[in-house]
Amino acid sequence: MIIVMDGKTPEEKIKHVIKRVEDEGLKAHLSRGTEKIIIGVIGDERKIKIDQIKAIEGVEQVMPILKPYKLASREFKKEDTIIEIDDVTIGGKEIAVMAGPCAVEDEERILETAKAVKKAGAKILRGGAYKPRTGPYAFHGLGEEGLRYLARAREQTGLLIVTEVMDTRTVGLVAKYADILQIGTRNMQNYPLLREVGKIDKPVLLKRGMWATLDEFLLAAEYILSEGNRKVILCERGIRTFSNFTRNTLDLNIIPAIKKVSHLPIIVDPSHGTGRKDLVPAMSKASIAAGADGLILEVHKNPELAVSDADQTISTEEFAKLMKELKPVAEAVGRTL
Repeated sequence: MIIVMDGKTPEEKIKHVIKRVEDEGLKAHLSRGTEKIIIGVIGDERKIKIDQIKAIEGVEQVMPILKPYKLASREFKKEDTIIEIDDVTIGGKEIAVMAGPCAVEDEERILETAKAVKKAGAKILRGGAYKPRTGPYAFHGLGEEGLRYLARAREQTGLLIVTEVMDTRTVGLVAKYADILQIGTRNMQNYPLLREVGKIDKPVLLKRGMWATLDEFLLAAEYILSEGNRKVILCERGIRTFSNFTRNTLDLNIIPAIKKVSHLPIIVDPSHGTGRKDLVPAMSKASIAAGADGLILEVHKNPELAVSDADQTISTEEFAKLMKELKPVAEAVGRTL
C-alpha cells in the first residue's frame, strides 16, 4: 500500500499515520519529497481500513497494492484449483458440462432429460428445485420433492447433481441431495447464505451478480472460502447493460481476467447470459475459446413446454449436436470434452 500525503502536512499527522500502520503489525517506510510525502506500507495491507486512513488530515491518496480478496487470489495460491467430485474434475484439462432444465417439473421429464444429456456427453445434471423468480406468482419449484427427483435421476444415470439453494435454512437439506450447491445471481451478495455454504464440505457454484464488478464477484467467493470451504466454482452468467437485444450481456472478458488474478475455476452460463436459444451454441463455443472451465446449459426434452426460461432453453437434440461441435473448439485450446 502507498499512502500519499501533502508535503506541508504537520509532523504529528505523519507520525499518526505511521503509528496507525504499525499498530496493525505492519512496517511503514517514509520518503519525503519537496511537495509530497510517501509512506510505503510493508506487510498484509488488508489489515488496514483504507477509509479511516483517508480521513486523516493531510492524506491525499491511498493506493492498495494487494487485492482486497486474499484466499481467492493468485497471490495466495499460484496453481489453478481443480475440484474433483467422483470421476469429474472442474478446473482441469477437461471441460465440465452441466445440462438440464431450468426447473424440475416432474419425475418423468427430469429422467428423460437426464438420460438424453448423459448420452450426449454431459457429466452433471442441472435443475432447480427452488426457483428465485422475479414475480411472486410464477412457478417457484417443487422444493424437496424436486430434490428427490434429481436424486433418482442421479441413481439411474450416474450424473452428478447441481441445484440452487436460496435460504440459509435449507442449506442442510439441499446438501443432503446435491453434489454441487448453486448460489444464484440474486444471492451473490447474500452474505449469511455465503457464510452458511462456506461451512459445508461440498462444492459451491457461485454465479456472478447481474450488477457485480470483478472485485465484488471475488469478494463474494472470499466469504465462502473464509469459512473453510475451498471448493468454489465461479460462474459468469451475464450482466445488466443498456443493451436490450439480449436478456443480459455475456461478459466473456471476465474469463481471462479471472484466470489472471484468481486460481478458482470459472464456468459460463450462455443460456442466462443471452436469454436467446439461437445464441447459445455460438456463445458456448466462444466461452471455451476464451478459457472457460465448463458450461452450464438449460436443456429440455421439449423446450416449448418448459415452465420457465423456455425462450433460452435448447432441446436435447440441439444439445447433442452442440456437444459434437464443441469438441474441436476444446481441442484447439488444448482442452478435452
